[in-house]
Amino acid sequence: MTPELTALALALLLQALQFGAYSIRANLDVGPGYAMSARDRDPSRPLSVLGGRLQRALSNHFEGLILFTAAVALVTLSGQATPFTAAMAWTYLAARVLYVPAYALGLRPWRSLIWFVGFLATLLMVISTLI
Repeated sequence: MTPELTALALALLLQALQFGAYSIRANLDVGPGYAMSARDRDPSRPLSVLGGRLQRALSNHFEGLILFTAAVALVTLSGQATPFTAAMAWTYLAARVLYVPAYALGLRPWRSLIWFVGFLATLLMVISTLI
C-alpha cells in the first residue's frame, strides 16, 4: 500500500475515534434517552461546550476527509505518488490528529493554523498531479 493510502486509512480510523469521543460526550450531555430517540424534537439539555466542539471537529473532519480522499485518489490512480505526496499525506494526518485537541481545548489561533496546514497539504497533493 502506498504511504498516501496508509495515511488515508489512518485518517478514516481517526474519524471513527472522533465519532466515538463525540458520541460518548453527547450521551453524557443530553442523556441516553434522547440519544437513542428518533430526535424529532430538540434535546431538553443542550450539548456542553466540549460536546459542541467535538461535534464541530467531527463535522470538519468529514469535510476535510472528502477532499483528502479525492487527493489520494488522484495521486494513486494517476500513478504520481512521490516522496512529496507522501509527505503531504502524512502532514494532513498529523494536522488532523493535532486539530481535535486544539479544537476541543479552544486553542486560538492554533486550531485555525493547524486546520490550514492540513488543507494546504491536501491542495499541494492535488496541484502536484497537475504539474
